[in-house]
Amino acid sequence: MTTLCIKTSPVFEPLLAKSRYKGAWGGRASGKSHFFAELAIERCLMNPGTRIVCVREIQKSLKESVKRLLEDKIVAMGVGDQFRILYDSIITPGKGTIIFEGLVDHTAESIKSLEGFDLGYCEEAQTLTTRSLELFIPTIIRKPGAEIWFSWNPRDDTDPVDALLRGTNPPADATVISANWRDNTFFTDESESVRVYDQINKPDRYDHIWEGGYEPQAIGAIWTREIIQRNRVTKTPEMSRILIGIDPPTESGDNSDMCGLIAAGLGTDTRGYVLQDESIRATPEQWGRAAVAMYDLHDADAIVAEVNQGGDMVRSVIHAIRPGIKVIKVRAKRGKHIRAEPVSALYSLNRISHVGNFPELERQQCLMTAEGYEGKGSPDSVDAMVYIFLELFNKMTKKARNNANRPVRATNQYRPHDGLQRGNKNGR
Repeated sequence: MTTLCIKTSPVFEPLLAKSRYKGAWGGRASGKSHFFAELAIERCLMNPGTRIVCVREIQKSLKESVKRLLEDKIVAMGVGDQFRILYDSIITPGKGTIIFEGLVDHTAESIKSLEGFDLGYCEEAQTLTTRSLELFIPTIIRKPGAEIWFSWNPRDDTDPVDALLRGTNPPADATVISANWRDNTFFTDESESVRVYDQINKPDRYDHIWEGGYEPQAIGAIWTREIIQRNRVTKTPEMSRILIGIDPPTESGDNSDMCGLIAAGLGTDTRGYVLQDESIRATPEQWGRAAVAMYDLHDADAIVAEVNQGGDMVRSVIHAIRPGIKVIKVRAKRGKHIRAEPVSALYSLNRISHVGNFPELERQQCLMTAEGYEGKGSPDSVDAMVYIFLELFNKMTKKARNNANRPVRATNQYRPHDGLQRGNKNGR
């Protein structure tokens, strides 16, 4: 009996257990595709007669499929004598098969040809449409014991596969892991040189390419990934003032907006620091307790909250949990994007840093444009953060806001005819 030894990065070990849905998301050079390709070959060897369909949303030719990768793995694993490579498919032990399809070409009728397959492997799954998933998943999963694997680099949380496996209600029998370059035991020096190059030369794209972050930003965004990444730090100086920001939803429930909950402060170096994002969808009591917990964790000085919708509701909620906490009330008079502009300017001046990574906050920031918010829902995390920094940098942002509405020539310093007047007065 021949024993096959497959070296696997520890990050993928949860996917070795049986599960109806398996997903691995992350950036470049994480080893996702290599892991699933090796697992597929192992499945065929362990279970003769296995039938696998490898799919993408659009597959104009076999060059766009994982066929070549599977062929290379068969050779590298030394099991070429047990597989037969054909032009458009691979015959596996026990007269099984591996085929390659583009889901966009299927209809409700043609998808039935995939009934009875043991495994559906979706590569570049971020491109799959809702229609394709609705056709494909029921077709594969109806066979007892069948599995579907997904590998993807996220573009946005609205990608159907992201919503399915990373959303609020993933399938019960789903195992999903995040894998990036640092998790790859076999990460090469060549890949490292490319990564470092992109980190230096493509800071606005780096997080998406290598860390599995969402696509960078909307056109005309007032924040950019480059600016956020440039000022990212891992620790803070001594802090002189810390605030907790709350952007409360107008209602609570499964379909309500999130409650923005941000901790941020001002260092003794006079720079701003974002410390924590705990934005949640919750009842007033729940987000109130979360805010007080953040207040205690950071030994904060006060809570700053927007009160347009709820009036004194926020202060009442906080004081019901912890009487005496100082609550600074903010009444928003202009649009979210207008309020945000002075704070985005502080980022551009390298005055604000993120202590670590805050994916949802940063996603919202990079969808805020001079014309408004380009994202889905409300930018609650951004709003809560903006309230804090408008308070912490009060004089600077107030001056910026006032100047934005003041014509330049209306200042007292502008006297274009002073010279002529003085000349007449002196008789010259």
